[in-house]
Amino acid sequence: MNYLVSIITPSYNCGDYIEETIKSVLNQTYTNWEMIIIDDCSKDCTKEVVSKYIKLDDRIKLFSFEKNYGAAVARTKGIKVSKGRFIAFLDSDDIWTKSKLETQLAFMKKNNYPITCTAYQKIDSLGKPLNKINKAFNKINYKQLLLENKVGNSTVIYDVSILGKFEVPNIQKRNDYALWLQILKNTDYIYGYNESLMKYRIRKGSISSNKFDLLEYHWTLYRDIEKLSVFRSVFHIVYWASVKLFKTRLVREVA
Repeated sequence: MNYLVSIITPSYNCGDYIEETIKSVLNQTYTNWEMIIIDDCSKDCTKEVVSKYIKLDDRIKLFSFEKNYGAAVARTKGIKVSKGRFIAFLDSDDIWTKSKLETQLAFMKKNNYPITCTAYQKIDSLGKPLNKINKAFNKINYKQLLLENKVGNSTVIYDVSILGKFEVPNIQKRNDYALWLQILKNTDYIYGYNESLMKYRIRKGSISSNKFDLLEYHWTLYRDIEKLSVFRSVFHIVYWASVKLFKTRLVREVA
C-alpha cells in the first residue's frame, strides 16, 4: 500500500508545540503523505514556525484564515482540499510515533477496515509522560460511541474512497466526537488497534481540559446535531458526567 495520506492539522496559537508535531510527521517511516495545516488566525508565532518547514518540504501545506472560525471549520477546510486516498487527523500539539502511519495503514489493509483509531499515551505540556495509556477498543458502533467518546482524534485514519468526505459539525468543542458519529452513520464500526501510536498533550486551559465545562456542548451535540429526544439527551449527559466523575475519583485514589 502506497496511497497518499492527507494529514489534517488545525492550528491556533500553538507556536510552542507545532514544530514537534511537524517533526513527528517528517519522521514517519511511511512517506507518501501531505500535511495540511489550517491556521485559524493565530496571534503567536505559529505561522512563522510552519512557514519554515514549508520551505524545507513541499509535502507540508499551509492555509490561513483571516479570522478565527474554530477547529471544526478548519478541519472541514482541510478535508475539502485534501487529495489523499486516506485522511488522518493530527492536532497541532500532539505527536505521532515514527511508525504510526505505516503500522495503522497495514492494519487497515490486512483487515479491510475503512476507519480505525489506536491507543495513545498522555503527556503533559512539556512532553513528560503522565504514565497513562488510553487503550483502544476492538470495535465500536454508533450507539456505543454515543455513551462515551473513546476515540482519540489524533489517532484516526479513514478511507475516503469508501466513506467519502465530511463536513465537521460546527460546534466549538466536541466537534471531533460529532464527526465520528457522522461517519458511523455510513459504516458499522470504528475499529481499534491497541498499540499506542500517538502522544496526546494535556495543557492547562486547553479547550478540552475542563470536563464539566463541556456539558453545554454535549447537550448541543445530542439535541441539535444528533437530534436525540430530550429524554435520551438527558440520559447521555448524566451517563457521560457519571463516567467522568468516576474516572476522576479513581485517578485521585490511585495517586
